[in-house]
Amino acid sequence: MDNVILSAAQKALNINLDEHIYGTFSEIGAGQEVVRHFFRSGGASGTIAKAMSAYDMDVSDAIYGKENTGRYVCESRLIKMIEREYLLLEDRLDRKKHKNKYFFSYANTIATTKYDDQQPGHGWMGVRFQLNQNQAPNDVIIHIRLHEHEARQQQETVGTLGVNLMYACFFLHFSPEEFIKSLYHNLSRKQVEIDMVQMNGDNFKHIDNRLLSLLLVKNKMTEAVIFGPDGNSLQPSDVLYKKNILTLRGSFRPVTKVNIDMIKNGLNKFVEEKKVSENDLQVLFEITLNNLKAEGDINEKDFIDRVDILCSIGQTVMISNYQRYYKLLDYFRRFSDKKLGIILGVPNLQEIFDPKFYRHLGGGILEGIGKMFNRDVKVYVYPFKPDSKSDLLTSKNVEIKPRVKPLYNFFRFNKRIVDLHDYNNEYLNIFSRKILKLIKKQKSGWETMVPTYVDNIIKEKKLFGYKENFKDKGSAKPKRAIKK
Repeated sequence: MDNVILSAAQKALNINLDEHIYGTFSEIGAGQEVVRHFFRSGGASGTIAKAMSAYDMDVSDAIYGKENTGRYVCESRLIKMIEREYLLLEDRLDRKKHKNKYFFSYANTIATTKYDDQQPGHGWMGVRFQLNQNQAPNDVIIHIRLHEHEARQQQETVGTLGVNLMYACFFLHFSPEEFIKSLYHNLSRKQVEIDMVQMNGDNFKHIDNRLLSLLLVKNKMTEAVIFGPDGNSLQPSDVLYKKNILTLRGSFRPVTKVNIDMIKNGLNKFVEEKKVSENDLQVLFEITLNNLKAEGDINEKDFIDRVDILCSIGQTVMISNYQRYYKLLDYFRRFSDKKLGIILGVPNLQEIFDPKFYRHLGGGILEGIGKMFNRDVKVYVYPFKPDSKSDLLTSKNVEIKPRVKPLYNFFRFNKRIVDLHDYNNEYLNIFSRKILKLIKKQKSGWETMVPTYVDNIIKEKKLFGYKENFKDKGSAKPKRAIKK
């Protein structure tokens, strides 16, 4: 019975029949379907204190205030909704009369696909709720992207998802993974994509929101998640919308001086492009799920270690399911039609032009390369020197399979593939696997191979298998290495 998935109606009824759960529903925009499930399931009077829809924008502004951005489907609007409705609940209801009640405030703000528009729908959902009358409330907030083509279908999906969220808050809060998985009960990725989730409150003190975001990618609920320099999850459209995007892919285990040199040189080249300025630029350090699985199953601590270090030096980090670059670029095109830049080393450049990675495509490598270089995409190549005896490899002398060499030469001739020249020659013999080996063997020398203060972070937090050695000196406070 534990594996039985309840329908939305059954979940709504279970909530209605619970004598403790009592609160309000507030839905604006196109998200009018959630509370309907509770009214139709029976016993709603024991759960619903108030249900409202401030559908008119002026009415919504009068209740919740105006947004500085002028947007209504945004996180700040949702937070105002759950906060105001919860406070009103506390103010208007006598706790002595409702002494056994756990109050909640559910809210959503949704934009479905308009009848005359092909823009995908999206929205925000959130619940502020108690699990004990004498306890401060918790918050759960999610952002969704709706993939169905008709507004009616999207509304029904929102209704089911809202019920799933309510049920998970009260009955599955003890297990973050089960909580996340349950949001897709009676739904599929073809219908809705959850690309951000946050849990806050006394009942979620043990939960790291970054791991929740990782679960979204791991369980294929979304293809990518983003963390800001403060380590908090960010909604991708807020970060990438109408931005010129420059990304560096790597394992960053740990981040090295080479990685920093790559991003600095790539950034200098990228801002030379027409219509690119630092005001509308987003730099991303991207890690694929494949990189996180390099040693088998995902090591959650290892993941947090990498994100911690990158964020501590002021970087924005992206975790994605995109093994191939052209899929990553397709993802960026969801949010921006501006210039895109990718910084990579020579080995990655060789992979891009290797036909074996495109056998699953009907058009083979021509289709894959066409998708990658369609519209304002630049590839910046950092030189590679396998060892001290090897020649320096660049885009000029890299070995490309003969049958695709003409294709490669076309993009290089048209300056879609560009070499980075202002590199630090001393960094070319630095490899993260070498650093990792030295750390695990408790040998010195790796400290000079990582950015300033990163060695101290590794030592202080004992990352990547580091164990304190009596020879080690004290640590300094980390600071940002790159100014974007």
